[in-house]
Amino acid sequence: MTEVNSPARPRLQEVADGIHAYIQPDGTWWINNTGFAVGPQGVIAIDSCSTEHRTRAFIDAIGSVTNAPVRTVVNTHHHGDHTFGNVLFPGATIVAHEQARAEAIAFGPAQELPWWDNPDWGNLPLDPPFLTFTDRVGLWVGDQRADVMHVGSPAHTTNDSLIWFPESSTLFCGDLVFNGGTPFVLMGSVTGAIHVLQNVVRPLTATTVVPGHGPVFHDDGPVAANLDYLQFVLDLAERGRAAGVTPLQAARDTDLGRFADWPDAERIVGNLHRAYADLAGSSQGGPVDISSALADMVTYNNGEPLTCLA
Repeated sequence: MTEVNSPARPRLQEVADGIHAYIQPDGTWWINNTGFAVGPQGVIAIDSCSTEHRTRAFIDAIGSVTNAPVRTVVNTHHHGDHTFGNVLFPGATIVAHEQARAEAIAFGPAQELPWWDNPDWGNLPLDPPFLTFTDRVGLWVGDQRADVMHVGSPAHTTNDSLIWFPESSTLFCGDLVFNGGTPFVLMGSVTGAIHVLQNVVRPLTATTVVPGHGPVFHDDGPVAANLDYLQFVLDLAERGRAAGVTPLQAARDTDLGRFADWPDAERIVGNLHRAYADLAGSSQGGPVDISSALADMVTYNNGEPLTCLA
């Protein structure tokens, strides 16, 4: 990862024939990866970006590879760093899991948020997915099929989808994996994320994986690291609940160990809010007080807003 105060320029990486990852360092709050596949009928874009400036830079990167139009945008989930820029793809069909549409509408367009150092969002009216699915849908890039698959249970969010190119063994996994950053499952489920990584992502044995944040990878290391972190959160939540302390206090009392150097360490608090709910028997992805959890993250961050350099 680059220094938190100096995000590097985005870069294109061709990860398979006609399939490109668009990597945005440093991969912290609101700075995500996207990608696209070029076929004879046009371009399939995988996610948009959080701000007008970043999404237009992504569109320019597509244009540096092909003059073909973007005919489809697939959102891996509803979070704004992956969806706010949808509106800058006029004429494209916006595809996502049906719950991603509902959640995007519930959150609304890019707007000033009380918990972050807000970037310049630009002019980004709400443009939610309008072609939705419940299980999976197939997209074709020439003769190559891309399977867009809901992961089956809450994980990072309630509506995570994978984009899997079986012919080239290439996987875009959205925010199910943070490569080099702290996972965040406040709006999903800790136990669900563990299940999905072990039973959905790993069995694909992808040769190339494009995560939602961080570098492209080719082995199981980042998945294993995310699983280790999530188990750490779950174990800490069990001890915190047994001791009768709040998620914030449990986080403050904890040495993050080998995870301390991962960016956005304050996510431990939000993750504990979710883990407490999981362990209390709440349905995976069920309601928690998101605002209180984010406020606790700011408190953990010594009262400073969450860093956002988007």
